Amino acid sequence: MADPELEAIRQRRMQELMAQRGAGNQNNSEQQAGQEDAKREAEERRQLMLTQIVSSEARQRLARIALVKPEKARGVEDVIIRAFKMGQIAEKVSEEKLISLLEQINTQTSKQTKVTIQRRRSVLEDDD
Repeated sequence: MADPELEAIRQRRMQELMAQRGAGNQNNSEQQAGQEDAKREAEERRQLMLTQIVSSEARQRLARIALVKPEKARGVEDVIIRAFKMGQIAEKVSEEKLISLLEQINTQTSKQTKVTIQRRRSVLEDDD
């Protein structure tokens, strides 16, 4: 009882939807590629700025910190770049200055850990 015209309309509509879906995926992938390119360029500019601001020994120390705690290294880099843009840094940041900056950041963000020990009661223990 299937109507051949209705079936043809369904087929055309399915092809249209598939074509739109394919075009949508292509646009989405192009947008993602553009965003990735923008992120990569921003990161390259950031690294270039850091090479101009920070001495080679301090950059090596930052790289070692980034291996262990990437978020902390990123935060320190942000502080250095912000200070440079505001004109607070007139010369290259030496390793000693970086160490003092790290110590300041550590005192500001020190977290105290608390350990609590809870003993499990055995099913066989008698509370009575």
